[in-house]
Amino acid sequence: MKFSMNENGFTGTLPFGELLISGNEEYGFRPYQLLVSSLAVCSGGVMRKVLDKMRMPAEDIQIEVKDVVRIEEEASRVSKVHLHFTLKGDIDPAKMPRVMELTRKNCSMVRTMEHSIDIVETYEVL
Repeated sequence: MKFSMNENGFTGTLPFGELLISGNEEYGFRPYQLLVSSLAVCSGGVMRKVLDKMRMPAEDIQIEVKDVVRIEEEASRVSKVHLHFTLKGDIDPAKMPRVMELTRKNCSMVRTMEHSIDIVETYEVL
């Protein structure tokens, strides 16, 4: 990865392509949006693998960021993120507490941030 300054922020050059990052969302993704996205998508990817291993493959997983709390007095630090997972498929709701536990335990982004950010995870199975 390489990040180069541009007129309105930075351009990240990554193996998949370029990523525009700026404190102004008119010019790119804001850093906190990337942080929250990393938490959500890492969790969703791990959840998908856990469900596959438990022989309950998901037809679909939607992740909604229900809440992001930032503390203005601390440089707008992210203090809380609420992720809500909506799952479709032949998924046994009784096994979901274990799925959630394994997802949290094996998501590198959540594990990295769990002592800095209150990460709330809820779910529903359709």
